[in-house]
Amino acid sequence: MINFPNCKINIGLNITGKRSDGYHSIQSVFYSVPLFDSLEIITSEKTSLAIHGDAILGDLKENLVYKAWELLNKEFDIPPVEIHLLKKIPSGGGVGGGSADGSFMLRLLNDFFQLNITTKKLEEFAASLGSDCPFFIQNKPAIVTGRGEFVQPINLNLKGKFLLLVNPGIHISTGKAFSMITPAEKTAYLPSEIEKLSHSDWQKFFENDFEKPILKAYPKIQEIASEITTLECFYQSLSGTGSTYYGLFHKKPNYERSFEGCKKWLVEL
Repeated sequence: MINFPNCKINIGLNITGKRSDGYHSIQSVFYSVPLFDSLEIITSEKTSLAIHGDAILGDLKENLVYKAWELLNKEFDIPPVEIHLLKKIPSGGGVGGGSADGSFMLRLLNDFFQLNITTKKLEEFAASLGSDCPFFIQNKPAIVTGRGEFVQPINLNLKGKFLLLVNPGIHISTGKAFSMITPAEKTAYLPSEIEKLSHSDWQKFFENDFEKPILKAYPKIQEIASEITTLECFYQSLSGTGSTYYGLFHKKPNYERSFEGCKKWLVEL
């Protein structure tokens, strides 16, 4: 059985405080993006994970896909599977590729073994895998708060708009990104307001707290941000805590000669 984990962008990302459990409290709008990995499972005598496409750093058994199998195996004693993950979404790019892979693995195992796990329970399992993971269970536009475990779907529709994603091939770990900022314990904006605002107002209201320190630390990402500004997007931002920068457009941008040395994807939402 196969499915196709997609990534996401953050429209605004604010850190509102440090929690007693060591995590940070966030607020952000997550929006699903049609840029995909591919995930396949096959019955096997032993559980294994093979990574194809772009390389992923670290021990395979630390990958969220493998951990998702371990999690459901502990709960339901499911049979072993041979796992194949084709990576296209950039790792450490701030677009949730690893989190999506882990959550889509939960969904895939639930369907494959007919475990009948409810959406709410899948979200609880996903939260134990990682902070961004619960969003990918329903995979719909949402306000995300807490450390990422509270997901409130919203009526946000960008259908027909164009999204340009640019990644310079820089891997920024979540830990490194958080080390660059000091939580302000403030509410810079109300994510729920996004449903009421004109697209032309987004740039004024929705800010990623990680953008200024990351652009300062990585001149290449600053260069990308400057180039995107020239393309007349209605909103531009760093996504998440990674190195991917994006622009949203009302019409297809002419970008082919821009962003030398970077990976770039243009998708219609």
